Amino acid sequence: MSSPTTQVVRPAGAGHETLNVLLSCLLILAVAGSVVAWRGVSHEPEPVASNQYDARRDLSAAEQGIYADLRVTLDEIRLLREEQQALPTPQMLANEGFAPFAQDASSVSRGGHAWQMLAERAYFGRSATPDVAGSFLMRVGTDANAAPDIWLKRSADPAPAEDLSDAALSAAGWKQIVAQFDAGVTREHRH
Repeated sequence: MSSPTTQVVRPAGAGHETLNVLLSCLLILAVAGSVVAWRGVSHEPEPVASNQYDARRDLSAAEQGIYADLRVTLDEIRLLREEQQALPTPQMLANEGFAPFAQDASSVSRGGHAWQMLAERAYFGRSATPDVAGSFLMRVGTDANAAPDIWLKRSADPAPAEDLSDAALSAAGWKQIVAQFDAGVTREHRH
């Protein structure tokens, strides 16, 4: 008879497998991090002229809301002008419920602007609370495809300009609001 042999079989452990998985994850993260650092592009915002405000960076939340409302309402104003052969009055726009002309809770919280028409080609909104939002001026041109032409003045008593040219508005302290759409906004990178 042969003598019995004893062989010790160690239970399967997850230690080695776990270590290998962790090392693989660290290697993947290191490679991905180096690719991002190598291919990353810095997106500095484009500077605007001294007589302009950037719609995203330079306006308060209330001013951004009014600016967005004016951009949307401009399409309706153009349609109404085609139908009536004249610009609709601010009162008519308010009666139709178009923001920011309508007097509702939103308009009050955004500065309580009182709107009037200037020279049958622009809308002027005087802010009741300039510390919340400045006063706005929106010129409406004849080109239906033109970008919105909206100006802002942050002062306690902004007088509407007699001359609505760019030079006259800038000289009177008005600043044009421009909207820049760059990679910082769209998160699209074209390489």
